[in-house]
Amino acid sequence: MDSDGTQDARRAQANPVPRPAGPPPMPAMPPRPDGSAFLAWLRTPRPEAAPGVWRFGYRPRPEQEPEEIPARQLLSGALIAFLVGWLIWSLLQNGYLGTWWWIPFDLIVPDSWRGGDSQIGEVGTFLVYRGYQVLVALTIMVGAGRLGRWNEVWRRFVAPRFRRPRPQAVVPAPADDPAGWNQLRAAGAVEAAERLAGDARSGLMRDVDHARITRAWQGVRSGRHSLATFTSAVLKDGAMACLHPSGERDLPGRLAQHDLVTGQVRLGVTVDDPRNPYAYRGTGLALGPDLLGTSLLAVGPAGSGKTGRVVWPVAESLCLHALAGRAAVVVVGAAGARLGPADAYDVVVRIGNPESVHDLDLYGGTTDPDEAAAILAEALVGDLADPHPGSDSRRSTTVLAQLLGPFRAVHGRFPSVPELRGLLDGAPGPMSELRTALQDAGQDSLLRELDARERQLGHPGDVGGVLADRLALLDRPAFAGFFDTSGQSRPFSLKALDHPVRVRIDLPERGHADASRMLARLVLAQFTASVTVREDRSLFACLVLDDATGVVTPEAVRGIQRLRSAHAGAVLTLRTLDDVPRPLRGPLLGATGCRVALSGLTPWDGQDFAEVWGTEWTETRDVTDRQIIAETPAGKAVHMLRRVITGKAPTARAVTVRQVERERWSASELAHAVPPGHAVLSLTNVKGEHAPPLLVDLRD
Repeated sequence: MDSDGTQDARRAQANPVPRPAGPPPMPAMPPRPDGSAFLAWLRTPRPEAAPGVWRFGYRPRPEQEPEEIPARQLLSGALIAFLVGWLIWSLLQNGYLGTWWWIPFDLIVPDSWRGGDSQIGEVGTFLVYRGYQVLVALTIMVGAGRLGRWNEVWRRFVAPRFRRPRPQAVVPAPADDPAGWNQLRAAGAVEAAERLAGDARSGLMRDVDHARITRAWQGVRSGRHSLATFTSAVLKDGAMACLHPSGERDLPGRLAQHDLVTGQVRLGVTVDDPRNPYAYRGTGLALGPDLLGTSLLAVGPAGSGKTGRVVWPVAESLCLHALAGRAAVVVVGAAGARLGPADAYDVVVRIGNPESVHDLDLYGGTTDPDEAAAILAEALVGDLADPHPGSDSRRSTTVLAQLLGPFRAVHGRFPSVPELRGLLDGAPGPMSELRTALQDAGQDSLLRELDARERQLGHPGDVGGVLADRLALLDRPAFAGFFDTSGQSRPFSLKALDHPVRVRIDLPERGHADASRMLARLVLAQFTASVTVREDRSLFACLVLDDATGVVTPEAVRGIQRLRSAHAGAVLTLRTLDDVPRPLRGPLLGATGCRVALSGLTPWDGQDFAEVWGTEWTETRDVTDRQIIAETPAGKAVHMLRRVITGKAPTARAVTVRQVERERWSASELAHAVPPGHAVLSLTNVKGEHAPPLLVDLRD
């Protein structure tokens, strides 16, 4: 069927991108005698949780941490309570405390039961007396147990030794079984539901299959596809219905833990640290489209784990979502970066590599000269614009539009890099040829544009020379076969992001650092321009930029702010916030809802994170201990007993409780208290729900 998971990404490209003749062969899978593993995974509870909590098998915790008594104090108190109860019982038994405790017995039991000649006999009398004594003993021990907290001792030290393995997952009722596809049955597609349930039980279904078919069913419910088409596809192909255009049902390999039911990828474990809220401690930390939709910024030095522990797990998750027809992902990084194998992507653009099959469309697939000029101006000189609020690069956009419009009107295409460079330099030959062609075509309005451009040439403040100098970075022999606009190459356009496509763009970092930063700005500008004008925004679109050095500009920050409403997001990484102009650091941190500070951060970067995370009211206690000096022998004996029980000298304690406002994480803590392999991150989902800064172990 023609669903979101089966539409070909080339429909929105400037030129068709060639596909393999047929689906690639599936990787070898281990034998699966049945679908018990898949069914157990599907039936695992996934309760609602706070943002960022790994919901697969999650067990909610209390919001507040229960107060725990120290082990030594707890065990000592339990033993002393037992000895006190035993002492009281011994004193009662031996008559040292009198016989008053027999009064209830004398009032309740008839006199005939107390003699040996009663109807119950000597044995019965013995049992009655002993029964009462046992009742009194139990009462004493219950009181001693409450005073000594024996239930707490059992829970903390005894019960764990007898804890049995968790029982196997219980099969839910048919009405609640997610493997029964009850939503299809309710809509009348009983045969399709039976086919899918049978494939699940027989081990033919995978997590990507379940997510992909669920996505296709959502298209049926929203009216984009017909029920008959969906049912026929499922009856024909079963778990392989509605395949991705690549024909793949999984990635070549997985490094992270994924749960496609909730759409989450697990990054690590929230550390059991007092600075973390108790409800988060020890829980898995995960990201999903609901969090990535607010964009993410990760800052940390080289070797801190930005690529391996943040970028690639997120990119891997988005590739799985694309196979399920849920997302479109563009991953941008330097050539050789650990961003997954080429087989994990549909399109791989290796800029500067002669063996690259695909090219990058310099103008983003647009036919509007003004839009193309704005995108190209952002890429060329966006980092030179004044970063203060209110500034922009309108002059550069105007200069490019004055050339792109006339050239397209004459040639039916936009100029290539050498042609545009010649026009920006004001070379007599290209300008006169363009003028002659416009006169022959009778394009008077475009002639006025060209006249205005010629009048500005050579004037002080003309940005044409700056644009030409920047464009010269792309007019190099290494890029001679790229950015072609004549139709001879196979350019990829980011207009394809309304289809579930997986794209990787390798930038020529070695020897072309300035060109790489320029191309990264170009991709970001094209991404923000494309996703905000999509007609169908049910597909999540995400740009993963492994190194955003030199990419953050005023227009880029404004573009990131618009992604949230377009069901899109961006993942950016930086080695340091010093790579961002000082006036843009605050707006950048404010535009991203998810912020990650990795270990090794500098105090200056930590200060920016501390400011954006703000302060909170906390309760502080000032404790003053004053040692008590015993003067009598009895007092000294009591103090010695307390020292044996608690391990501390007897003191008189004065506690002062105050409410103070302090930083959630200070700059010094971020710089020096985050262990290697850890990170402090805060999260915000698209609904506006927040997770406070959390210390997370990314290695687990």
